[in-house]
Amino acid sequence: MELLTPVRLGRFALKNRIVMAPMQRARNDAERVPTALMAQYYVQRVSMGLLISEATSVSPLSVGRPGAAAIFRPEQAEGWRHIADAVHKAGGLMFQQLYHLGRKSDPSRMPPGQLPVAPSAIAPKGQVAGLNGPVEFATPRALEIDEIRGIVAQFRDAAARALDAGMDGIELHGANAYLVMQFLSDGTNRRTDRYGGSIENRTRLLVEIVEAVAGVCGLDRLGVRLSPHSRGDGIVDSDPAALYLHVAETLRALGIAYIHVIESAKADTPQSPPPGVRHLAADMRRAFGGPVIVNGGYTLESGNAAIASGTADLVSFAALVIANPDLPERFRRAAPLNPPDRATFYDGGAKGYIDYPALAES
Repeated sequence: MELLTPVRLGRFALKNRIVMAPMQRARNDAERVPTALMAQYYVQRVSMGLLISEATSVSPLSVGRPGAAAIFRPEQAEGWRHIADAVHKAGGLMFQQLYHLGRKSDPSRMPPGQLPVAPSAIAPKGQVAGLNGPVEFATPRALEIDEIRGIVAQFRDAAARALDAGMDGIELHGANAYLVMQFLSDGTNRRTDRYGGSIENRTRLLVEIVEAVAGVCGLDRLGVRLSPHSRGDGIVDSDPAALYLHVAETLRALGIAYIHVIESAKADTPQSPPPGVRHLAADMRRAFGGPVIVNGGYTLESGNAAIASGTADLVSFAALVIANPDLPERFRRAAPLNPPDRATFYDGGAKGYIDYPALAES
């Protein structure tokens, strides 16, 4: 069974190819400090080859739903230290995923008078949570060119905090229509300076963040997550194949440990190719030349097939890992899977978070 075989990822030898996808479960406290409940949640899932933390904000200008994760304050980093220590004591391996919401940040939860920032002043489609209920996304403020250095520094400093807290590595979130992807996509990046226009220019912010973070953690424990077909909030690129093959080639030249590609195995989802656009994961793996994690509604069968066919080296699972903390053992035994309770995915307490039974309990 391909998913249960060992694999090397950067400096690490993984016991299997099953990855816990980064999933925002919104169980941090009101100050976005991780809780003891979260440590229990991650420890329950240490049988995965790699745990990737929920997306963790690097900036006070990058805040969304209540309870979402952050690491721009010392007390937040200290909370993550307790999680890293517990995971390691249980024999697990964990990377911290870092992100900046960019134009998708919630102004009602940002410092007074501040607007979300983005490559260009183009509002996303849809709604943000808001303090008093859902409201339309705000039109962001376009970053001045001299502010971009500060964004890069926020990622570098957040990575340093995560590593000091004991995390094994860093995943940079360049997917799901957040700030890095906003710079990559020509539908959201209308800049005319060196961060806009050509594919090379639009890739510049990602490159600068990778180089800065690699200076802290080393290239062999650094990955990047990408979603070439994301379009849930109106983000779009005119030529995703050209863009993401260039990104994969660029990351190959930089020498990072892996890329993590979201590309739905199902049709007609916000992460599947639109009509007339081909699947890109296999091409991106060839362009990158190193380990690739794929994500997107995979099952035991389709995950094994993705590895066997050369589309990927590892597969990350989201809902299946939420509902089945012992997923590798269930795969090994071809055992029944717990169904996920989607109503508890994004808020609440222990219910739907740490109470899914393992096989022994079943």
